Amino acid sequence: MTSAQCPTCRKASATRKTNAAFPFCSARCKTVDLGKWLNEEYRVPAGATGESGEGDESGTSDGNVPTGSSDRELS
Repeated sequence: MTSAQCPTCRKASATRKTNAAFPFCSARCKTVDLGKWLNEEYRVPAGATGESGEGDESGTSDGNVPTGSSDRELS
């Protein structure tokens, strides 16, 4: 039987075929990990604008001026 290492407790974890909590060794470790995400103990690093080829959610290219706008248009 091949096993992986549980990301929470580092014990051996059975494969997906026999372990519904995979990659965790148990439902408890899975819940502990979820709690860490919800308490913001884990964070996904923010990438630079344009890293994925898309602008940010505000529709700006550099985070300051809306795309296609200039100071003259705002007057």
